Amino acid sequence: MGHLVTLATCNLNQWALDFEGNRDRIIESIKVAKNRGAKLRVGPELEVTGYGCLDHFLESDVFLHSWEMYAQILESEETQDIILDIGMPVMHRNVRYNCRLISYNKKLLLIRPKIWLANDGNYREMRYFTPWIRTCHVESFNLPSIIKKIIGQKNVDFGDAVIATEDTVIGVETCEELFTPNAPHINMALDGVEIFTNSSGSHHELRKLDTRMQLITEATTKCGGVYLYANQRGCDGDRLYYDGCALIIVNGSVVAQGSQFGLDDVEVITATVDLDAVRSYKSSMSHGLQSTTSPVYQRINVDVELSPDSLNFNPDLVPTKIRPIRYHTPEEEIALGPACWMWDYLRRCRAAGFFIPLSGGIDSCATSMIVHSMCRLVCEASQKGNEQVITDARRAAGLPEDSDYLPTDPVEFSGRIFHTCFMGTENSSTDTRARAKELASVIGAYHIDLNMDSVVSAVRSLFEIVTGRRPLFRVNGGTQTENLALQNIQARLRMVLAYLFAQLLPWVRGRSSGGLLVLGSANVDECLRGYLTKYDCSSADINPIGGISKTDLKAFIAYARDTYQMPILDDFLTATPTAELEPITKDYVQSDEIDMGMTYDELSIFGRLRKVEKCGPYSMFLKLYHEWTPRLTPAEIAIKVKRFFYFYAVNRHKQTTLTPSYHAEQYSPDDNRFDLRPILINPSFAWASKKIDEIVNKQSKTD
Repeated sequence: MGHLVTLATCNLNQWALDFEGNRDRIIESIKVAKNRGAKLRVGPELEVTGYGCLDHFLESDVFLHSWEMYAQILESEETQDIILDIGMPVMHRNVRYNCRLISYNKKLLLIRPKIWLANDGNYREMRYFTPWIRTCHVESFNLPSIIKKIIGQKNVDFGDAVIATEDTVIGVETCEELFTPNAPHINMALDGVEIFTNSSGSHHELRKLDTRMQLITEATTKCGGVYLYANQRGCDGDRLYYDGCALIIVNGSVVAQGSQFGLDDVEVITATVDLDAVRSYKSSMSHGLQSTTSPVYQRINVDVELSPDSLNFNPDLVPTKIRPIRYHTPEEEIALGPACWMWDYLRRCRAAGFFIPLSGGIDSCATSMIVHSMCRLVCEASQKGNEQVITDARRAAGLPEDSDYLPTDPVEFSGRIFHTCFMGTENSSTDTRARAKELASVIGAYHIDLNMDSVVSAVRSLFEIVTGRRPLFRVNGGTQTENLALQNIQARLRMVLAYLFAQLLPWVRGRSSGGLLVLGSANVDECLRGYLTKYDCSSADINPIGGISKTDLKAFIAYARDTYQMPILDDFLTATPTAELEPITKDYVQSDEIDMGMTYDELSIFGRLRKVEKCGPYSMFLKLYHEWTPRLTPAEIAIKVKRFFYFYAVNRHKQTTLTPSYHAEQYSPDDNRFDLRPILINPSFAWASKKIDEIVNKQSKTD
């Protein structure tokens, strides 16, 4: 007779410092888990506070409020008769720890601090917390008075231990620990742990999910056992989107998977697993031999049996079947991830909608299509009866909470919250103007079409009056300095006008309060190269595509064209990318790639080599030498590498003012968050250039 156990894990959309809201979502997830018969519930990392509190974790208030919320969770009647694994920060001996709190029926069983902290890439956990590096060590923790009064318990074990029920053993692993070479679950498995919990705050990046899934499934492929993975989902207050995908794995096979993207604040997944299957899987000779020399964990005993009476057969309780892992394509990830992030941002900052300068180019088109995708998700959730989404949609649309309005048509809903504007000048083409207008019509945006030549002329005239000099465009005989200055005037004035319209358009349309969030639309490659004007219309409140490459954006637009049946998008795909800031003549049309001196595909390669593979100019040249020859000569490769690093260096200062962007690529140049490099760099990279030149000269002589 099998020992069948029903277990639960979840995706929660927590918000940094939203203590009461986070508490309510935790309790709701526990209620759902219990209703489905689960005996153990696992939640995301730092779920009481929200993962992304950043330097707020240095404040004592955060620890106080965490205990206050945890006390309310413990004493709730909804949270009894189930083992709870809840995450929050804890101060022990005046040291801050990132912890899991394990409890059962108002008794705190164990506080398990995180052993290995995430401290690279996007994460700075060691800025706030200290790792508990004393594995298998446990000491006594004096509980705060608020907890003592509720549960009558003075102390609890604090450290690296496991929980022993009457029928199994549970071990705790937290996020980063899974990704380390000697992950804790290995020794725990050898010491008899059968159920592993992993609580995470893992963010979305394009094409990243398979790496996470492989590590989670491999954890029990070798060791055997049940692995419960919980994750945060949504924007908890910063640039990251946590992408859910809660999992339940048995012996390396998936039996339950939560959604990666979605608007539900609480998503619980459950599975019924057979502990006898785990024991059979772990019965190999090598497993038994290695367990004799593995570390021994202190067991915290709890008088509860997770599996029902195994002597009485229950035909209604059956093990959950194995299923394949579900992955989204990169195009679907772009459609869904930034859209969910934007919805969280819009509803939580209580803005009246979005505004974007719609240029007729592919970047602002892609941004607008992400808004359209967001509207589709809102309408789908509304049709499924999601009350939170319906309430938020009514508020965003400027309607009272008691309104009977239901967003069911994404085009209609877009007309309430999305505003676009084509800001034309004498340098704009009729094609871009027409594309912008038609796209706005297709997706339902409230669109404005204006000419801003008089504003540009006024600024130019002011300069001429003050200096007595008249700057000219290059095609009219001006210098490069004049040419750039005249382009920048237009770009910066668009930013000023964007904020003017964003503040006043809701008022124009009859709303008494609330402004619009201005959306930026500079892609990650342009930001990396610095191909944007500082404080131009790329300066905005948030930027959904600031971490996405031009190559991926094109693929997304092609996907949206076919999936949403919008033929107009084909015109954006075939158009030449241009800023339209210089006069168009019969011999000259401004082109982004010609202006930059490199293609967008090349910029993506440069970006990944520089950041992900940690290449300087010399090592990048060597890698590209092997990959690009004989298509390009060594001299041509050297020119491209030097040009990239030159413009990257001279434009580093622009990264300090980048609009907060959805993080989708590891090579995001966002300053002091993902790219910790100086803003003042010698752009010649003199020594590296000399070494590159030596190789080029040597090869030219050989040829």
